[in-house]
Amino acid sequence: MRYLRCATRSRFGAAALAALVALSGAPASWAASHREAPLIALDPAADITDVYAFRSWEDPAKAVFIMNVIPSQVPASGPNFFNFDDDVVYAFHLDLDRDGDAEDAVIEFRFQTAIRTPFDDLPVAFAGVDGVPGLPPGITALEGPGSEGLGLRQKYSVRILVKNELGVLTQFSDESRATGGASLIAVPSNVGVRTMPSYPALAAKGIFGIAGNTIRVFAGQRKETFAIDLASAFDTLNFRRTPPVLTDVEDASNSTNPFGLDDFQGLNINTIAVEVPIAALPPIVGVYASTSRPASQPLRIAQVARMGNPLVNELIIGTGSKDLWNATDPIAEAQFLGFYQTPRLAAVLNLAFGIPVPPTPRADLVSVLLQYPTGGALSDLLRVDLTVSPTPPTAQQRLGPLAHDASGKATPDPAGWPNGRRPNDDVTDVAIRAVAGVVSGDPCCSGFPHNRLGDGVNWTALPAGTPDVTANGVVTTFPFLPTPLAGRR
Repeated sequence: MRYLRCATRSRFGAAALAALVALSGAPASWAASHREAPLIALDPAADITDVYAFRSWEDPAKAVFIMNVIPSQVPASGPNFFNFDDDVVYAFHLDLDRDGDAEDAVIEFRFQTAIRTPFDDLPVAFAGVDGVPGLPPGITALEGPGSEGLGLRQKYSVRILVKNELGVLTQFSDESRATGGASLIAVPSNVGVRTMPSYPALAAKGIFGIAGNTIRVFAGQRKETFAIDLASAFDTLNFRRTPPVLTDVEDASNSTNPFGLDDFQGLNINTIAVEVPIAALPPIVGVYASTSRPASQPLRIAQVARMGNPLVNELIIGTGSKDLWNATDPIAEAQFLGFYQTPRLAAVLNLAFGIPVPPTPRADLVSVLLQYPTGGALSDLLRVDLTVSPTPPTAQQRLGPLAHDASGKATPDPAGWPNGRRPNDDVTDVAIRAVAGVVSGDPCCSGFPHNRLGDGVNWTALPAGTPDVTANGVVTTFPFLPTPLAGRR
């Protein structure tokens, strides 16, 4: 498995990613895509809510790519909880030579669902309680003893494709079992403590090594970490402070919400995560995630959702173009250029709050969202510089490069969005400030109040006792999203 389209186009040799395959034995939500377009809102299993790409702080020798799907999961949703769709191809697309075309490598996840006897004759999909004759024990495993109560089980495969020297996307690996031989199984929804006595321990069994244990994967339910006052945002910017401006002290906090209400506080999502050695990648990687369904033509699939940067389809693209945008590959982003050059939200901020904004056409949003630092083709990708050291979880700043202390002194965190994206980056506040013009270079908009705009939601609180999480809500271990809330608490 190689990461280069042509070996001569980079200083990296083709052997790095090829070694992984050899080991496998194979030949405006303003910042996240939660119901962001009319058609995808009708298809939650294919709705990509967030995409993350970052250098691991658990193991800095690894890069992590994550997509979340199925938005706004209420934990108590029995008898039918939340599953990946067997008809959807979930994929990460990687640009490894910085030409904007993220088809140098593709990592696909496909699921297969089975109802296990005797649950085909029962009204529930999950059941278990220890010590009650006639009932299965609590679910403590995904396969074998302890999994008897797992009536609905989803297995999955991971297919890795890489372009060869001729530019042809070629299959290099197709993994349906872990390195040790176990099936790849998705972790089910967190039903409750009686049915699943230790959900964190169960979820840990859903982390699998593939490709000779050089790549780790996870699929299953997690707690939502994206935080926003969604109700206020879509009540025509009816924020709980007018204008929505934070003080230096409020804005410096990574663990309090100054005035907003987090509408995703009690919700879960489904997560697909993959961890890859940095040695197999170039220094800068572009990535987007997609979901695709079978097309009308045999053996073809049609893309129904995509996401790179965490704001584009909600914040930038007009409603009449949102579903077209979802179906379009990022390399064709130029057709939507007018939305970036004349951001409609900037005009709304000016009308609603009297905040001056830069004149159009805007070049700054085009540069930040659609291009590498060296320029090149317009393409909406998350771009992560893997030479930047990961910030330790306890020191991560929600505002990334715009972070500051309580006195207003800049304390930038270079590992945060738009250098990739981490689960706790406050992309809502960063995005609204970018649209307002803080990176435009226009004197009207580089300082206060533009640099303190926000929805008043700085983080998402987690239940006491959530494992592997810091005081500022950052998860310390793969797959880097918290234990989901249980249906029965």
